[in-house]
Amino acid sequence: MIIKQAELETVCGITSRLPDNLFPEVAFAGKSNVGKSSLINGLLNRRSLARTSSQPGKTQTINFYRVNQELYLVDLPGYGYARVSTEIKEKWGRMIERYLHTSRQLRAVFLLIDIRHEPSANDRTMYEWIVHQGYEPIIIATKLDKIKRSQIQKQIRIVRDGLGLLPGSRLIPFSAETKQGRDEIWSVIEELTGGKTKEEESSEEN
Repeated sequence: MIIKQAELETVCGITSRLPDNLFPEVAFAGKSNVGKSSLINGLLNRRSLARTSSQPGKTQTINFYRVNQELYLVDLPGYGYARVSTEIKEKWGRMIERYLHTSRQLRAVFLLIDIRHEPSANDRTMYEWIVHQGYEPIIIATKLDKIKRSQIQKQIRIVRDGLGLLPGSRLIPFSAETKQGRDEIWSVIEELTGGKTKEEESSEEN
């Protein structure tokens, strides 16, 4: 994907009305410190379009990044942020659920997992929850540059086993530093956004 234009177009808070976009969407979910903003900046060849922070929980809204007048990358609020109250977490959960249920253009959900660690209980819950919403999450194993090359396959197995991924489930290792995995992620996005929306598929079946 050659990035000609990329901008933050819409920011939705807990009470915001979600946009009815015309272009396909792919969403990114993950723990607060897993590197979603760094991934989005890496995919878009931008340094700070998506704001990164040493303080986890920076993304507290659903952010829609329009790319090339062709598609949207959607950054979902991070989960597992201890300093946010249970009430706020529940509201974020309902906001994300509303988005997953109502978006006409959402084609796929990417779930980011830190390749250095076994998936947490929150990671497993999020994976199962996305599946329950009707999507097959594509796993992006972030922070690839933080481990030795000899450890990669072992850590990939730990992530797969920890989430209980089905055989054939997609898992893409990614480094925001070296951009390894960027082209593969874009290849998957282009493949997925070339298809039909869930609404179109449903109308054809009927």
